[in-house]
Amino acid sequence: MDPVIQKITTNLWFDMNAEEAVDFYTSVFNNSKIGRVTYYSGVGNESHRLNAGKVMTIEFQIEGQGFLALNGSPAFPYTEAISFIINCESQEEVDHYWDKLTQGSDKRTQMCGWLTDRFGITWQVVPIELNNMLIDGEAKKVERLTNALMKMKKLDLKELLRAYEEE
Repeated sequence: MDPVIQKITTNLWFDMNAEEAVDFYTSVFNNSKIGRVTYYSGVGNESHRLNAGKVMTIEFQIEGQGFLALNGSPAFPYTEAISFIINCESQEEVDHYWDKLTQGSDKRTQMCGWLTDRFGITWQVVPIELNNMLIDGEAKKVERLTNALMKMKKLDLKELLRAYEEE
């Protein structure tokens, strides 16, 4: 894989499980690949306490978006304030990503199409049609849609459409 050359690259700090995380994410997304890997040297060992030869970073791509996974420590946990949105073309696509990303995750983090995966990364698995309805809809339709959405964990496009169109 060519080096990831983009203006802004998302750096994901993992608690010494970057390899496992990258393998997982590249298995979930069909259009993905793993790139260059760097390793810790003996330099800075007194600070980071990581042995020479341990994987430091892994470049990878998902759907053309470059990421850098870093093996760090538990010093910097993730928060739901930042999430990745997966725009899905169909319910089948919603089901695929939801089912894969929720494997081993805390079910209590699942609401309104949001989930936090087993590595602590937060995702929004959203049918594209939802955004179209929210943007183009009349106030009453959007209210019904939002009421239905708020009761869901994984989004159900058929149910969302029913709520939106209901009179």
